[in-house]
Amino acid sequence: MIKKIFLKLLWFYQKFLTLFFGYGSCRYYPSCSEYARLQFVYNPVHIALFNSVKRILSCNQLFDGGIDYPKTSKLCLKPTSLSHNEIKYYLIPDGEKSYHIVKNFFYKKVS
Repeated sequence: MIKKIFLKLLWFYQKFLTLFFGYGSCRYYPSCSEYARLQFVYNPVHIALFNSVKRILSCNQLFDGGIDYPKTSKLCLKPTSLSHNEIKYYLIPDGEKSYHIVKNFFYKKVS
């Protein structure tokens, strides 16, 4: 329930409030709001909230920014019959039990 509320708030921010604050002003890739959204989709609420707040606090002139993919400890297995264009995110191993969530830019929504 709480996870859905946070995801709705992030959706509202990404669709409407970025028009007022300026789109593309984040120092990181993916943007802080997209990072937070992926955290809430793939991680428990307490971990997602902690990582999202930490990321937002570091999005200022005192930090360099750069590429910072969110991490998860879940391994979401998909069927092997999917083509490259049907995969939305890749999970890249980072150590033994954590994965970076990387967006597939060639993803096409299948109807």
